[in-house]
Parts: sequence; C-alpha cells; structure tokens
Amino acid sequence: MPTPTKGPRLGGSPAHERLLLANLATALFEHGGITTTETKAKRLRPYAERLVTFAKRGDLDSRRRVLRVVRDKSVVHVLFTEIGPRYANRDGGYTRIVKLGPRKGDNAPLARIELVEAMTVAQEAVSEAERARGSRFIPRRRPTGATAEAAADLAKESPTAAAVAAEAAEAAVEQVEAIASDDDAAVSDAAVNGGAVDDEPGTPRTE
Repeated sequence: MPTPTKGPRLGGSPAHERLLLANLATALFEHGGITTTETKAKRLRPYAERLVTFAKRGDLDSRRRVLRVVRDKSVVHVLFTEIGPRYANRDGGYTRIVKLGPRKGDNAPLARIELVEAMTVAQEAVSEAERARGSRFIPRRRPTGATAEAAADLAKESPTAAAVAAEAAEAAVEQVEAIASDDDAAVSDAAVNGGAVDDEPGTPRTE
C-alpha cells in the first residue's frame, strides 16, 4: 500500500481519503461552513480552495474537473455561479479555520472551517493602499477618489486607512493651492500686459 507524502492518511486507504475529502468539500460548499476535527479541517483547506480556483475560471474543462470530485450537480452549480464569482478579486485565502476546543467523549480537537466573505469595495481600496505603502519597490501614487472615500469611511478601523485619508486631504489642499497660484499668476500677467488676460496660456498676443 503506498504511503502518503504528507503525514498519515485520514482513512484506511488512499481511495477512502479521497472520498472523505470530497464529501467534506461538498458539505462545505453546500452549507458555507462545517465543524470537524482540526486534522480534517487542515487537510480540507487546500483541497477546497483548489476547487474554488477552478470555479473562478468558469470554463467547461474546470467544471468537468470539479465534477470528478463533487458529484452533486446542484452544489457544483452553486460553486460556479455564486462562490466562484464572489472571490473574483481575491487571490487565495477563501476559507478560515476557527478552533473550537476538545470534543466530548474522545477529547478530539474540533475546528470549524468556513468560507470567508468577499471583500467589499472599501476593503479592496484599503488593502490596495496598504500594499502600495508597504513595498519600497512600488512608486507611491496619490489616492484616487474612490480610495479616499473608502479610507475616510474606515479611518477609525485601520491606522493605514486613516493615513491614506489624511494623505488624500493633503493632496486636495495642494491642488486647491496650485489652482489659486495659477490664478494669481494669470492676474499678474494681465496687469503686465495692459489689463488683458489671455484666453489660453502660451498663445502669442496680437497687437
């Protein structure tokens, strides 16, 4: 009998282990979360996330590969139409494991594995800002309007969001000052040229 490469197998044979993981993945996608032992939850996590990656692709080949594991067509339909599009903007990390403590009877450590919620627009903006500020190889850019609004909404929850909101406010003040300085320069040029303001900067004046 072949020996598994990573730790002891869950069932009595490799086929038993594949069926056990397939049933756990089916229940996870059907109910959104299941309670099992920590060992099974840790083995199920990469197995289920790989199926979610296939669902994100959404093509026929990916659907057929998932159907080899999840035999329930209704669960596969939910996986490809609801769960996969939910994580379109998320690169991995589709599940979380929460430890629940020992089980009564055999004292086995229990855990709950569940699908995480999709990232909102505000959370995506803040995470993008955090990635940009946390890397010295990425040139810093001024936050856009959507990023500034999202950071202002989440300023109390995240110090990085508060910093992004403050930076956006400073950028707005600098923009207003730049516009004011341009207006002052136009007025001074008009005074020098005899009180006439050019319609477009840089165009030669005709006498």
